[in-house]
Amino acid sequence: MKIMGFYIAMCVILFTVACNNSTKSHQNEINTNSIQSIKDSSKTIVFFGNSLTAGYGLDPEQAFPAIIQQKIDSLHLNWQIVNAGVSGETTTAGLARIDWILQKPLNIFVLELGGNDGLRGIPLEVTEQNLQAMIDKVKAKYPSANIVLAGMQLPPNLGIKYTKGFATIYPNLAQKNNVMLIPFLLEGVGGNPNLNQPDGIHPNAAGAKIVADNVWKIIHPLL
Repeated sequence: MKIMGFYIAMCVILFTVACNNSTKSHQNEINTNSIQSIKDSSKTIVFFGNSLTAGYGLDPEQAFPAIIQQKIDSLHLNWQIVNAGVSGETTTAGLARIDWILQKPLNIFVLELGGNDGLRGIPLEVTEQNLQAMIDKVKAKYPSANIVLAGMQLPPNLGIKYTKGFATIYPNLAQKNNVMLIPFLLEGVGGNPNLNQPDGIHPNAAGAKIVADNVWKIIHPLL
């Protein structure tokens, strides 16, 4: 029941976030500054996603990509994070802007999109095709880069057929393209009021740390 309440609230809040143009504009400015600040001697991890990646409602240093950077720095590894998250983004919007992100060299690309597609009932084949197209673009531009796909899950109220079909998109794409998979980005966080902001959707600072751990388990061996 907690998970159901979490996702019902998500349907309302993420539609509101998607319409917040000022948030998008501010995030794009942050993304531009992040990309321009990359040191030539550093290897780069790009986190490409929606409000979960952008760190909606958190200070920049509390977003899970920033926490990953802290973990990397603590190990004195020469990697730099680029947070290319935009609140409310769908896979269609992501596909439209990915070429701009790919202008700068990268070594690891973490793709975290699709959740907003599911909440809006976008046809599953559209979501899968868009994700595949983004994977193809990264592979074509940077063949040696590692790609990590962040999986998402949907509430059953959207219909069993749609929910199950959505759940298969991420593991199918990961297997088809031989890329790494985070089975469920919000594992251990979704539906827990103690780990989410008052909107019941976006992780709070404590929840973001758990999300970062979920991601770290997959990308740490790639560093």
